[in-house]
Parts: sequence; C-alpha cells; structure tokens
Amino acid sequence: MAQVWQIILTVFSSVLASSGLWAYIMKKSERNDARTKMLIGLAHDRILYLGMCYIERGWITQDEYENLYQYLYAPYEKMGGNGAAQRVIQEVNRLPSRKGKPKS
Repeated sequence: MAQVWQIILTVFSSVLASSGLWAYIMKKSERNDARTKMLIGLAHDRILYLGMCYIERGWITQDEYENLYQYLYAPYEKMGGNGAAQRVIQEVNRLPSRKGKPKS
C-alpha cells in the first residue's frame, strides 16, 4: 500500500513540475493580463472622452456623474489605472451638478 501512495505522489509531483503545465499556466496568465490591459485602455479612453465632454459643456447631471464614476472610474482605478483619467475626474468633480437629463 505504501508503494501505491509513493507512485501516486511521484506521478502527481511529475505533473506539477512538468514544463507543459507551467507553460499552460503562464499562457493563461498572459492572456488574462492582456484582457486586463485592454479593459484598462477602453475605460481610460471612455473616461477621458466623457469627462472632456462634460468639462466642455460646463456641468454634469447626477446620473452622468454616477455612471462615469461608479461604472467606469472606480473599476478602472481598482485595476490599476491612473494618470490622465484621474486628472479628468478631478476636473469633473469640480463641475456644477444639474438635475434632470441633458438636452440633446
């Protein structure tokens, strides 16, 4: 019985130590990293675009602010984004708030 466990342990250790398994894990990690970078890039672009639109307009509605901050900037910041988007959000924070929906 001890030999069976020793064989199982040896096989298990060999699989864990194999380069194929580690290559698979590294490839999966790189793919997730690329997705993360893409999401950060898309959020950054959208934050800058919307933020600059609101800044140029000179005001922002509460709904617009909540959407920009809660659904774009907060996750963007948690994922490691910063820089220009942070500066735009700081400017947006200074804008006067209006109730209702913006007129198109």
